Amino acid sequence: MVQGCTSDAGKSTLVAGICRALARRGVKVAPFKPQNMALNSAVTVDGGEIGRAQAVQAQACFLAPHTDMNPILLKPNTDSGAQVIVHGKAIGNMEAWGYHHYKTEAMQYVLQSFERLSAQYDVIITEGAGSPAEINLRDRDVANMGFAEAVDCPVIIVADIDRGGVFAHLCGTLDLLDDSEQKRVVGFVINKFRGDVSLLQPGIDWLEARTGKKVLAVMPYLHGMHLEAEDAIAEQQDDLHDGERLRIVVPVTPRISNHTDFDALRLHPQVDLTFVWANEPIPAADLVILPGSKSVRADLDFLRTQGWETYLQKHLRYGGKLMGICGGFQMLGHAIDDPHAIEGTAGNAAGLGLLDFNTVLEPEKQLLRVEGTLLASGAHVSGYEIHCGVSAGAALDYPALELGDHRDGARSADNQIIATYVHGIFDQTDSLASLLAWAGVRDVKPFDYRARQEADINRLADAIEQHFPVHWFDALTQTAGPRT
Repeated sequence: MVQGCTSDAGKSTLVAGICRALARRGVKVAPFKPQNMALNSAVTVDGGEIGRAQAVQAQACFLAPHTDMNPILLKPNTDSGAQVIVHGKAIGNMEAWGYHHYKTEAMQYVLQSFERLSAQYDVIITEGAGSPAEINLRDRDVANMGFAEAVDCPVIIVADIDRGGVFAHLCGTLDLLDDSEQKRVVGFVINKFRGDVSLLQPGIDWLEARTGKKVLAVMPYLHGMHLEAEDAIAEQQDDLHDGERLRIVVPVTPRISNHTDFDALRLHPQVDLTFVWANEPIPAADLVILPGSKSVRADLDFLRTQGWETYLQKHLRYGGKLMGICGGFQMLGHAIDDPHAIEGTAGNAAGLGLLDFNTVLEPEKQLLRVEGTLLASGAHVSGYEIHCGVSAGAALDYPALELGDHRDGARSADNQIIATYVHGIFDQTDSLASLLAWAGVRDVKPFDYRARQEADINRLADAIEQHFPVHWFDALTQTAGPRT
């Protein structure tokens, strides 16, 4: 089990890299995260929903994502509450205190998934959540040491040296664990090191003497490395862009979801994508994309207070293009009605009124893996739908996509607006090129996002094989029977 001193220490990345390194050796390996809190999610082959990071880790194992890889997913919809998803299905909203008491039951679901994976795979690489040293969360813990103790597995603790204070992070985390938990820590990983590792050696020697734990690896800072984020938004894009670029602007709302939709755009050499945060000036753009949202009405209210409604009206008057994905799609209609309090309190909100349709949020969430074509160009599309909204109205008589058994989205008569429920619409080479051409790019350069993903996962695995002890991988490779 890979645990971290902090959030974003490198747990998800390390698990993905270890998984690929083992999978390349022919080991039957699977990822596992008992509990994830994130608004980036993916639809699984068994029709459920898990954290996006576990879908990437499944890809690293050459597997399709399955709900057992992330049995508990929490999707925050307020500062103190979240939608709780168990084995891929939403069971309702809980406030933090209510979920804290629910964790005893949640552990049973976690162990069920772990047992099913253990019966199918030789090695399971498990990812913790946040830090195991969060004292206030230790009671009924299912995400870190509570799980490790329940299944009796060894633990690696990773810290990000790029943040500073790496030795304090590692020592402090270990010191805050109880005796049993400390004993199951088999070593440390120092992540994102830059420079001459020999200069770090005195610190490593001190740390190993102080804690009695080995530093298993010092992982280098991998410049330009791309791996889909578990939750945090990557603010920088590749610096390999040159020449004239399409200007794309995406507002960052308080409950933005599946912002990984924009990774392929962020990496494309002909795109300049800007995330606009709260209280930042909104720059001029060729294309504005309204992203998915876990709380559509609240996020739409946020956009209005930030001046986006006025901005979009001017943007369209001057011929700019506009796209809405999932929650962003719903915002483009006349109204969003939540009679069942799916996203908080029941109520109705006026939409932006840019397309002629209305949306009602229904209790049954739509979870679909989809494939089809863009109707305007015939370009191939594949992706997934995750939404409670059911949209209806005249605008949907002019859909944007053909998806086998149904049509999706809308396209305005003046060709300035496209709306869709499909996440991952930019991930395919053909659909990406077609949508960039629609937005105004001339002579679109082909960009294979999937190939880029694979290259970076392999690059990560190469680095892990180089910097981890050889005997460590050999021990896992030669494992007979399930272990973590």
